[in-house]
Amino acid sequence: MLRWLIGGGREPQGLAETGEKLLELNGHTQKITAIITLPCLETCEEKNQLILTASADRTVIEWDCDTGRQVRKVSCFQSTVKCLAVLQRLDVWLSGGNDLCVWNRKLDLLCKTSHLSDTGVSALIEIPKNCVVAAVGKELIIFRLVAATEGSLGWDILEVKRLLDHQDNILSLVNVNDVSFVSGSHVGELIVWDTLGWTVQACEHNFWDPSPQLDAQREIKLCQKPNDVSIHHLTWDEENVFVAVGRGLYVYNLQMKRVIACQKTAHDSSVLHVAKLPNRQVVSCSEDGSVRIWELREKHQLSVEPVPTGFFNMWGFGRVNKQASHPIKKQQENATSCSLELIGDLIGHSSSVEMFLYFEDHGLVTCSADHLIILWKNGERESGLRSLKLFQKLEENGDLYLSV
Repeated sequence: MLRWLIGGGREPQGLAETGEKLLELNGHTQKITAIITLPCLETCEEKNQLILTASADRTVIEWDCDTGRQVRKVSCFQSTVKCLAVLQRLDVWLSGGNDLCVWNRKLDLLCKTSHLSDTGVSALIEIPKNCVVAAVGKELIIFRLVAATEGSLGWDILEVKRLLDHQDNILSLVNVNDVSFVSGSHVGELIVWDTLGWTVQACEHNFWDPSPQLDAQREIKLCQKPNDVSIHHLTWDEENVFVAVGRGLYVYNLQMKRVIACQKTAHDSSVLHVAKLPNRQVVSCSEDGSVRIWELREKHQLSVEPVPTGFFNMWGFGRVNKQASHPIKKQQENATSCSLELIGDLIGHSSSVEMFLYFEDHGLVTCSADHLIILWKNGERESGLRSLKLFQKLEENGDLYLSV
């Protein structure tokens, strides 16, 4: 079951303003494994927002988010669909499981690969030249889509190349800009790839010890537990990739090609999701039920004072975490030029926080295994808006006289 938080194409007046639940989308019988928007065609008169959802029940459903209506459903999959991708320019979408399938807007199957592996496709991204990158176990496979023409029988999907540089299963895969994409593996390997040439631009194998080393090809420390070094999630901005590695949070600079800041124990359990906020801030959530906000600071900005409690009022409610009740440790490795400082700890969930969405004007929505969806608002901004409305109301009632 999906609870639709924000109406398609409209200002989010439901959840964000009143906390009202807008729609429930009932159709799947097992957990949802992927969700993606399906943009409307520019030539289409109806501009209803559509989404596709995949589930462990081996189905994919297309939903109309204005009405909550189930538009179409595909039930012919032989395995769980783990990921979805929309190629808007070609007006098709892809599903990744044990096979890679190409579908049109009517949910007709256009073509598919043969059985790839028992591991299946864990992630998909689009790259130029009608190509996609699929993470399949330890490999990244480049596929090219061939559109149907008058002289051809139909669509086709061709394997172009396999990238074999990872030593373990690839867990995360993202486009970071027009010329690069990044992949992260179970044993903590991060590789930056050239989007056009499909070659390695940079790699990082040693997140848990970002001190300088002479050997460019660093060895993976086998004494580390896999969960302590797995790259669960990646996000990025123009300069950096923010990496959730085990329980830690790391900042990898794309230009310098090295880690510039880290928090090795950002949470008590694995970090599951991370996102970039404005003003050099990052938010992360964990299996331990915590949601924390960090600020990326230059070294000269560091102070020896404890984390102030004033920020917690900004996001509604919370408490200072234990690691913030003492002066922050200032023992920075020589390789790091910045620091990730804890500035907020959002307390509200009692179980693993799986993921979140950030809306700049309306706040942060967190989703947890405790079945709660919580909307967090920036209290400082909300206080300012309330004060403005109060002054406007007083002025309307003639209770406020402004001196010229």
